[in-house]
Amino acid sequence: MSDHLAILPMTLKLIGLAADHGGYELKEYLVGKLREAGLEVIDFGDRQPKQDDDYPDFVVPLARAVASGDVRRGVAICGSGVGASVAANKVAGVRACLIHENFSAHQGVEDDDLNLICLGGLVVGHALAWELVQTFLAARFSGAERHCRRLAKVADLESKAP
Repeated sequence: MSDHLAILPMTLKLIGLAADHGGYELKEYLVGKLREAGLEVIDFGDRQPKQDDDYPDFVVPLARAVASGDVRRGVAICGSGVGASVAANKVAGVRACLIHENFSAHQGVEDDDLNLICLGGLVVGHALAWELVQTFLAARFSGAERHCRRLAKVADLESKAP
């Protein structure tokens, strides 16, 4: 098991992944690496690369599973990661962000309670993506008062959305 992932509590070992055709290859790689590391993975699709598929069809079910707690954290992948991030953040309770570097992969969880990471399958290579996912999964929310206060303001925005 990877060093980062060996410290995960049992409650965090159910991870969801989703990708359209632009992220399919990277998703398949990450699913394999996560399972190899001993984590339980739910694959929300796409299950085969189809050029005419649409990222919301896979990312939104993943985001809903994260928001409901059916999966502890999620990884959403499209070509750039931007569309996956936009779609995931439309689901109340999801805090998704496009991440392409290591600092934000942990800081987003520690300060902002990030629960879904978005990656660009045509932007990030396999090795970096694996490092980012490990970092994201190993990070813990600090629970600091200032971060809780900010998150409450975000939740308030969600509750007032039409």
